[in-house]
Amino acid sequence: MDSVVTPADWSLVQAFLAVAEEGSLSGAARTLGASQPTLGRQIKTLEAQLQAQLFSRQPRGLALTETGLALMEPARAMRNAMHEIALAAAGRSVQIEGTVRITASTMTSLFHLPDIIADIRRAEPAIAIELAPSNASSNLLYREADIAVRMYRPTQLDLVTQYVGGLALVLCASRAYLAQRGPLTGPDDFEAHDFVGFDANPAIIKGFKAAGLDVTRDFFKTRCDDHATVLALVRAGCGVGFSQKAIVDADPALVVIETGFPISPLPIWLTAHEAMRETPRIRRVWDMLAQGLKPLVS
Repeated sequence: MDSVVTPADWSLVQAFLAVAEEGSLSGAARTLGASQPTLGRQIKTLEAQLQAQLFSRQPRGLALTETGLALMEPARAMRNAMHEIALAAAGRSVQIEGTVRITASTMTSLFHLPDIIADIRRAEPAIAIELAPSNASSNLLYREADIAVRMYRPTQLDLVTQYVGGLALVLCASRAYLAQRGPLTGPDDFEAHDFVGFDANPAIIKGFKAAGLDVTRDFFKTRCDDHATVLALVRAGCGVGFSQKAIVDADPALVVIETGFPISPLPIWLTAHEAMRETPRIRRVWDMLAQGLKPLVS
């Protein structure tokens, strides 16, 4: 009796297509928002099910074997069928409705998301938005939020992530403060100025040390761990501080200070539970968040 071939699971075929089209596990991971180890396991599982090698390793990635090439057309047909199934299950796009809960840092919630959410509401009036400003990490696995806007890439299993880009960070001060205290043109001038920094958070001190400047907590004459309050303190003239360039540029009371001091950009990641991301309303909000945040990043 001939052996019966078990139909491949769609997630395995999806992984196969992504690796084949991107030419590497890393490229496929970015496309699918999955981890490289997960994709590697899925490819091995599919090869075991089919009893065939689908890829061969090359110096610059993975290349399809003859068997892999032969599978591309039916795999793409399966992808098209899955898209049709998803569309049929979701119903027409005009019927997208419900609530989407977003969590983001206080700075992102205060300065960046209101305009984006207003655009979402105008485009999709049937979608209600809940915004939860918090610097704590909400647990997406337990539906504390549907979408998180993070300044780091989460590593938990079962989460889908998308890198949006890096927010430029700058030294800044109020125009009134600089008029009173004089210019700041480089690290040699730091001792002549007051700095606003964090209280318990060591991030800024680590940044100074990475740049070769060994400062302590006492270097910062005004300290607070809330980013929005730090910006308000800088704006009031308490000293020089750090903030996002997009926010400083939009505030006529503040000025960017160019000193050559190296500051790494702040990454933005969108994150959702993989079981929820393709829900029509969540996918729509996800896409509009990514589109709205893009102009802010490099």
